Parts: sequence; C-alpha cells; structure tokens
Amino acid sequence: MSSKTTIYAFLFVGLAVTLALIVAPAVYAVSLSFYRMDSFVGAPKWAGFANYAAVLQAPEFWRALLNGAVYALGSIFFQVVLGIGFALVLNESFPGRNLVRGLSILPYLLPTVVVILTFKWMVDGGIGIVTKAVEAMGLPPINWFESPGAAMASTILVSVWMWTPFVTTCFLAALQTVPQSLYEAARVDGTTAVQRFFHITLPMLKPILTVVVLLRAIWMFNKFDVIWLLTRGGPVGATENLAILSYRRAFNLFDIGGGAAVATLSFALLSVAVLVYFRVFPLEDD
Repeated sequence: MSSKTTIYAFLFVGLAVTLALIVAPAVYAVSLSFYRMDSFVGAPKWAGFANYAAVLQAPEFWRALLNGAVYALGSIFFQVVLGIGFALVLNESFPGRNLVRGLSILPYLLPTVVVILTFKWMVDGGIGIVTKAVEAMGLPPINWFESPGAAMASTILVSVWMWTPFVTTCFLAALQTVPQSLYEAARVDGTTAVQRFFHITLPMLKPILTVVVLLRAIWMFNKFDVIWLLTRGGPVGATENLAILSYRRAFNLFDIGGGAAVATLSFALLSVAVLVYFRVFPLEDD
C-alpha cells in the first residue's frame, strides 16, 4: 500500500467516524426540534417552528440564557485571573517548585461528583467546616443553596476551584516560551515588575489567552454536571442554564421537541458568539 493510499484511508476513516459520532447525532437533534413528541418512542408530529416560537416566548428561556452568561463570565474571570497569578508564581524558582506544580493540578484530576459532595459537606448547615468557621467568627450563617445569589456564587466557586488548575497549566506552559532576554533588557532599562507584566508578559500570553478564554467560555456556557449536581438549577431556576433547561424540558416535562429546540438555539447562539469573538480577538494580527 502506497503512502498516498494510506493517507486517504486514514482520512476516510476519520471522516466516517466524524460523520457517525458528531454530525449525525447533531443533525438528528436539530431534526427533533421540528416535531412534537412526548417520548423518544412515540410517533412524531410535524410542528415546524412551533417549538422555537414556544421556547422563545417562555420567560424561563431568557432567564436560563442570562444565568448561563453570568455563570460563564464569572467563572472565566476568576479562572483567568487566578490562573495567570498562579502561573507567574509557579514560573519562579523556589525550593519544592516541582512538588507544588504537581499538587496544583490535583483539583483538575478529581471526579466532579467527588468535588460536589466535598463542597456540600464543607458548607453543610450542621457539620460543615465552613459553617463552623463562619459561626466561630460571629458572622451570620450563609444559605448557600437557598438564596439565588448564594447558589450562583456556589456554582461559580466550585467551577473556579475545579478548572483553575487547567488554566494555570496553559499559562505556565506559555510562560516557558517567553525569552528571558526580554526581561533582562527591561530590567536594565529600569522597568518595574508591573511594567514588565503589561508590556512583556501579557502581550506574549495573548495567543494562549485568546484560546483559553474561548474554550472556557464554551465549556462553562454548556456546563451541566456541576450545576445539576450542586443545585439542580435551583432555587426556583436561579442557576438553571440552557443545558439544564433543555434536559428538563425533554426528560422531566416530556417535551422532546422543546428540549431539542433549546439545545439548537444554544448551539446557534454559541456559534454566532464564536464568530464575533474571532472577529474582535483574531489569533493572528493582520
């Protein structure tokens, strides 16, 4: 078999797998949004754009869209800020640096359910160590899952704790590629650490920063497991995003077409947002 034949064979297999595992399910999900179904085994009835009209007229859709944006933006902001800060520290030379680098990735390695159960235990109203610490300081108790603001803050806090190590690793890898000669020349010119950060470090991190923010935005906007395990979208829909709304409509309310319509709209909104993002923050300067 010639090398060209081998290449074409791999391309064919890759294309077939992509069509079977990604394109076909996506097309099927979109097609469901045009039918009215009360179960996956029931007879579908053509509904046209009725499911989309019903979803767009429902206040819960716009609330879920806003919740998803707040959750994504809040998580991204703290993940990026903390990630850059930790990366700068871990990039310096100090005793035990390799050990600290290894330990810093641990939260990213833990299963999501373990993180959620640990957090719930820590803030438990009766035995939680965070609850006990708040009581010891004489502060009023925090209703972590009863009030909308505290529930949203809890989901953001858990996501930041889980995913900041990933962001830190990305920025740390990028910092390894920055030539030290740039910093040495800047020190000779008498620049401060803050000036070196904004004029050397941050511009050199721009490519990876652009990619990290994009990936984290997509993952956080579509996040399901953390929110579902922590609050199930409550209280009273305060943390429900489009992913949870789609699931609830399809599997709790047995509105398969409505759930598919929510998922399709979420995909369309993200696609437009990505296109706008690359227009505003191109990976390569013209």
